[in-house]
Amino acid sequence: MTSAADLWVPYCGAAPLPAEWIGRWNLDPFLLAALALAAAWLWRSRSADRRAGSCALAVAAFLFVSPFCAMGSALFLVRVIHDVILAAVLGPLVMATLRLHERVVPGSLALWTAIHALVFWAWHAPPLYEAVMSSSPVFWLMQATITASAAVWWAKVLRAPAAGGVAALLATLVAMGLLGALLTFAGTAFYAPHWLTTSAWGLSPLEDQQLAGIVMWAPAGAIYLLGAMVVLYRSMRAASRDRQAPA
Repeated sequence: MTSAADLWVPYCGAAPLPAEWIGRWNLDPFLLAALALAAAWLWRSRSADRRAGSCALAVAAFLFVSPFCAMGSALFLVRVIHDVILAAVLGPLVMATLRLHERVVPGSLALWTAIHALVFWAWHAPPLYEAVMSSSPVFWLMQATITASAAVWWAKVLRAPAAGGVAALLATLVAMGLLGALLTFAGTAFYAPHWLTTSAWGLSPLEDQQLAGIVMWAPAGAIYLLGAMVVLYRSMRAASRDRQAPA
């Protein structure tokens, strides 16, 4: 029988079995060198936010060095969690590290909302996803475009008036929710790289995809809903302080 390893060669390695996944650390020397160079730059930089940068490096190490990386070769569910972390955690940390919210970035908030949503949707189209799971350069292109578009988008959200920021967050919530619903209610497993890798984990490929859709639909959506609530709350507090300020 043809194994998944014969068909797909993901950057993070072949899909691990439950008995071995905890030992599957990714010690790619180029990756480790890149993280070390990023840490050195962060230490020497006078303009970067070191706290945010340190958190970003820790998140990157979790995503790409820890056994979590290899788990994404086995389960689409883990890949989706990985991608949500790129967009909702690593992206804003990169934004804060580079202080993008203090800079003028070309393009409107609406444009970057559309770009970020399209980037996220495009990489989860089965043909592109299959390319990601069989080519290291394409894998890193995916990581870079999701993270970069998220970083700029979060910067635009923070610089926008409250109404615009809330609208962008809710629009992204809807875009993420639609993709999640599509994956959850599909009657077919779309992602060939996981057709032969999920059974060892007690899931069918369709169940794996449905769980991934639920994660994208509910927990990921909750992040953007919480963000909208925070933006709205901060706006209301600012308005309240303005009303209470002496004339």
